[in-house]
Amino acid sequence: MIPLVARFPALERIPRVPLGSFPSPVQRYVTASGATLWIKRDDLNAPAFGGNKVRSLEYLLGRVRPGDEVLTIGGIGSTHVLTTAAHARALGARTIAIRWPHEMNAVSHQVAAYARELCDRVVDAPHAVAAVMRALLARARGRAHWVPFGGTSPLGALGHVNAALELADQVRAGLLPVPARVVVPLGTGGTAAGLALGFRIAGLDVVLECARVGPRIATPRARVLRLARRTAALIERVTGERLSAVPAELVRVTHNVYGGAYGRPFPPGTAAAAALEQATGIRLDATYSAKALAAALASHAGLTLFWLTFDGRWIAGERAYGVEGP
Repeated sequence: MIPLVARFPALERIPRVPLGSFPSPVQRYVTASGATLWIKRDDLNAPAFGGNKVRSLEYLLGRVRPGDEVLTIGGIGSTHVLTTAAHARALGARTIAIRWPHEMNAVSHQVAAYARELCDRVVDAPHAVAAVMRALLARARGRAHWVPFGGTSPLGALGHVNAALELADQVRAGLLPVPARVVVPLGTGGTAAGLALGFRIAGLDVVLECARVGPRIATPRARVLRLARRTAALIERVTGERLSAVPAELVRVTHNVYGGAYGRPFPPGTAAAAALEQATGIRLDATYSAKALAAALASHAGLTLFWLTFDGRWIAGERAYGVEGP
């Protein structure tokens, strides 16, 4: 039984397909300068194609059956599209992905190639607005299971509420101290919203610091708080319980790691990621995790936990698939 259902037994009525291996471990990392950072290893939360998206997909693919069709949307280098296609295929379903171009880095090129291989159909639109319009038309014409951009919806966010309760259990078990802040990348906001609500439910008054990886207009704090409220409303409808609102002051957005464009590497993040890989073997992506790591390593009082949302294990098999970077 996952912590979310242990806390709210009525939520067992919501369809969910077990895709992950939980709890994902926590790991202590000491930098070359002697600073201590804790890492939530969500890159290890599934047998293959793990990362934060697995948690939302457990709910978003909960009704998918063999032979079904799944429709999703994302940038060309989207790990969401890749992970959705991988897990839909494992369930015997076909995936249609509608994508748009953005600035690419070496890992996002590899992600794009894998996604094209795993999807049954890929439609590359000229820009994001055109991709959204094509997705709306495809949804209207077909019966595919819709998986929203980034897996971000109240239903998908339930997986991240569970993640926060999982971390609280690990703290109570003595596997790590109570963090003063948790740092997570901020893209579409589903992971951040679920974690913020989950920490509130668990009684952990930690600051959730969201490292912005997209344009400021698309990633405001208000969006995270609004999605947290909608997710709480979903839980309340199913369980009949009343939940406390997430205090706005416990959700912060860090803007200075963006790098100027979605997918563009942020040099301090690149350097931090290289040091982490050399010390631990953990590999990050430049679009999300490296930027969040840079934010996590910035000087702050109290213990920090870096939530690693990217699964890089598939890179080891790139030669077997004949995929190379640019």
